[in-house]
Amino acid sequence: MCNVKDKVIVITGAGGVLCSAFAQELAKYGAKTALLDLNLIAAQKCADVITAAGGKAKAYESNVLDKEGLEKIRAQLHKDFGKCDILINGAGGNSPKASTDKEYYCDGDLNAEIKTFFNLDKSGFSFVFDLNIMGTVIPSQVFIQDMTGRKGCSVLNISSMNAFRPLTKIPAYSAAKSGVSNFTQWLAVHFAKEGIRVNALAPGFFVTQQNSALLYNADGTPTPRTGKILAATPMGRFGKDEELLGALMFLVDETKSGFVTGVILPVDGGFSAYSGV
Repeated sequence: MCNVKDKVIVITGAGGVLCSAFAQELAKYGAKTALLDLNLIAAQKCADVITAAGGKAKAYESNVLDKEGLEKIRAQLHKDFGKCDILINGAGGNSPKASTDKEYYCDGDLNAEIKTFFNLDKSGFSFVFDLNIMGTVIPSQVFIQDMTGRKGCSVLNISSMNAFRPLTKIPAYSAAKSGVSNFTQWLAVHFAKEGIRVNALAPGFFVTQQNSALLYNADGTPTPRTGKILAATPMGRFGKDEELLGALMFLVDETKSGFVTGVILPVDGGFSAYSGV
């Protein structure tokens, strides 16, 4: 069981694979789920699944980088469900424009027609960094306002294995997720006297819409990157969506984790513990 009945839970990035699974699980225990996503169709699809099962959910089209827009959603949320009790900052992602073509720089790459560190697109790098960092900061600024002066409120951010060890080719995403972990700890301290807990999940490798092309070829065969990932994951496989749910429910349930704040919890099949030898 999870003690979230009648809690108003705001989830950004709710149309994605992992966050839609979060929303559906929380709704099973009586939470009122506000599903925010830039892709309204994806968020509505998740809301429909929840309401069809007898749960409470509403989809909202949102841009996590638009503070004014989020304030309007917050005002509507108060009419629809009430004040936010729990915020899950799940919006984020990477972009090919912020990724290098090769893992290692080699002599001669500077003159080749490939993406190296030296010619990474500034706008692409900024987009990824802002989406992950400011896409966590701005929703927190908006919805934590609802939590002050109240009991049983918390924030759950979504970090990554990139925060522990940066992955090759994706410097913007790695740096941003490291920032999310650091910001989680900062928020936890800042709001500790208010009793607002702030923690983060750091998923290992799960197959999602965003990374599937990096992990599998068009014919379904694994890419070389998949081979490297699984070789560095002691459990030797990708995670399953449902394997994040136990950690999720623990961190949002104040009766189970009321003295837990400022924690970044890996769910990674041992990836962060493995030295390679």
